[in-house]
Amino acid sequence: MGLGFRSKEGCSHAASFLLGAAPSTALLFFLASDRLGEGRLSSISRSWGSTGRTQLPIAHGAAPTRDQEVEFAGLAELLPKVAMEDRTVILTPVNEAWARPGFLLDLYLESFKNGEGIAHLRNHVLVVALDALGFDRCKAVHPYCYLLQVTTNANMSSAKGFMSRDYLELVWTKLTFQQRVLELGYNFLFTDADMVWFRNPFRRIAIYADMSCSSDHFRPSRAPLDQPLNTGLYYMKSTNRSVEMVKYWQAARERFPGRHDQWVFVMIKRELVSKLQVKVEPLETVYFGGFCEYHDDPEKVCTIHADCCVGLACDVQV
Repeated sequence: MGLGFRSKEGCSHAASFLLGAAPSTALLFFLASDRLGEGRLSSISRSWGSTGRTQLPIAHGAAPTRDQEVEFAGLAELLPKVAMEDRTVILTPVNEAWARPGFLLDLYLESFKNGEGIAHLRNHVLVVALDALGFDRCKAVHPYCYLLQVTTNANMSSAKGFMSRDYLELVWTKLTFQQRVLELGYNFLFTDADMVWFRNPFRRIAIYADMSCSSDHFRPSRAPLDQPLNTGLYYMKSTNRSVEMVKYWQAARERFPGRHDQWVFVMIKRELVSKLQVKVEPLETVYFGGFCEYHDDPEKVCTIHADCCVGLACDVQV
């Protein structure tokens, strides 16, 4: 169900290792039993702005258009309640299928409690519900939920077949919302819902980049843009560049009909750098792992993503 590129190879053995026969407990056991001997991780950096690089900050609380006031009603009031001191929020999307008891949302939120010194980060998670049922379920388990008013004929509640029409609408919907978050002056770390957290990821995110993005099959010898980027997890700073980047990304959808957001991003990443002068930094899989490339080094991993699996069933059962 992860929202990045998918290949069926590796799904079975990785799921068997990480999820086992009891998915609601196996991940959490792994999380709870994995501890660093060196003690708790440091808290999130509060000096991201002191990078020595000229930034292009946008006005905090940028005035919304009339359409934005309707489409994103209540968002400007909610974000200050969720954001960290440096105006960073953690975003993850859910629908009814992902938010059912014992499924992805429960595992996602529970991993903060069982991870290494990251329980406080759960207070900065904004769960973005794509349908009313998902919103109701979110409110039952988490204080910060936002119902995104999706303007589409697609059914956002049920599980989606990979690359189906409804799937494409679902994965593209997140970008409009993210654009508004950036315009309001908030940084964000976006993760797919099929993600579990082990440790504080912010210490591994480059402070000089406009966007830090997870990758599949990371190789240090490759140039940054040659890494196979995976938009199942990425951090973006609130700057004029990042806003224009998201706009450009959305507009490029028309050039690649029938493709999902990650595929389009990979196709235009060099345009984003050359035309908008954005800095895109890949994240190493040793810290931001997944089923595409498993690293047997649990003392370093910050997050694990159920990528390279096709379908919700592959994410939650063997």
